[in-house]
Amino acid sequence: MSISSRERFLGICRFERPGDLFLMTPYFHDFWARTLEEWVRQGAPQQIVDNRFRGTYFQLDHIRMLREISLGTFMDRRIDIGGAAYVYEIPPIVPCYETEFISQDEHTVTLVNEGGQKVRVSKDNPEKMPTYLDHPVKDRPSWEEYKKRLNPDTPERWPSDWGDYVQKMNNRDEPIMLNVGGLFGFVREWMGLESLLYMFHDDPGLVEDMMDQISYLEVEVVKRVVKNIRVDCAMFWEDMAFKTGPLISPAMFEKFMVPRYRKLTDILHGNGIDVVFVDSDGNLNELIPLWLKAGINGYWPLECAAANDAVALRRKYGKDVILAGNIDKRALLKGRDAIREEVMSKVPFLLESGGYFPSVDHLVPPDVTLENYRCFINTLRELAGLGALPE
Repeated sequence: MSISSRERFLGICRFERPGDLFLMTPYFHDFWARTLEEWVRQGAPQQIVDNRFRGTYFQLDHIRMLREISLGTFMDRRIDIGGAAYVYEIPPIVPCYETEFISQDEHTVTLVNEGGQKVRVSKDNPEKMPTYLDHPVKDRPSWEEYKKRLNPDTPERWPSDWGDYVQKMNNRDEPIMLNVGGLFGFVREWMGLESLLYMFHDDPGLVEDMMDQISYLEVEVVKRVVKNIRVDCAMFWEDMAFKTGPLISPAMFEKFMVPRYRKLTDILHGNGIDVVFVDSDGNLNELIPLWLKAGINGYWPLECAAANDAVALRRKYGKDVILAGNIDKRALLKGRDAIREEVMSKVPFLLESGGYFPSVDHLVPPDVTLENYRCFINTLRELAGLGALPE
């Protein structure tokens, strides 16, 4: 009997399909634009820049993200910078800011993007992290103006053909993912990291007000979505850790964030959505028990350079956690032997344990060759008893 992609995905998440390989795209298997450009130069078809084609080319497993609903971060904001694209995420504000070009020199362009951030962007490599020069929220008065853009009932936040959209989503066999948004991650985008960290001390009430407003928006949107659409999993986005640990203390995390997460995860769980991921770079070891307390049980990308170890996490937390990523991208730079060693040191145990989605521990960088990425995918397929990719 055939099994749908959705059933396979949920079966893996619920530890019912040990050994099954689900290479999820977009999100877990995703790439910098420059990577795809390099691969075309190395012989890949030009169509590899298209996600659907790429999924077929590498025999990946598609999920459907509800990008048409303005709640999670966007990856489709792009500005042409000297013939290359500056691609960036913005918080779920409606309306967005108008793009304003301020100045440029031989190597950079300074502009205000649609998130209201003033940034300096490299012309040579627009995908590189820009230099942040200013942010739209600086104090209470600027926050009062900004929060007007966070109304859940703004019509532009929703697909105009809602009934047709709901029907199309509910008729799909692919897993449906709702990007729920975040708390720390969004407020950081509004204020800038350093200003936010000072604000936790100088005016914690303002931080709480900002988190209350974003959680209100998220709750109202999530309630409407799950009432109408069969959602299979949710994804928070935070990026709130660095190489050695979180950007705020666990005590602050528990005070400011756990209760607000619970408002959202209680709704998700109450509607049968028991697969709730968070996307956060950095070392997550101190945050995972708190995210579990908050009702969030899935973690990606588990960066190896930040001392995340998926095997150790599985042994520590058992079936309480769903894991994704943790294949060291640096191994894919080194060639076939290093790739095989990295995969074989983790993936056999993790696949057989269940609840694991193997992927590189973030976007695939442009110095990973097409040949090496194919080797990575073929090594995973071999473990799952599948044939190699077509030449």
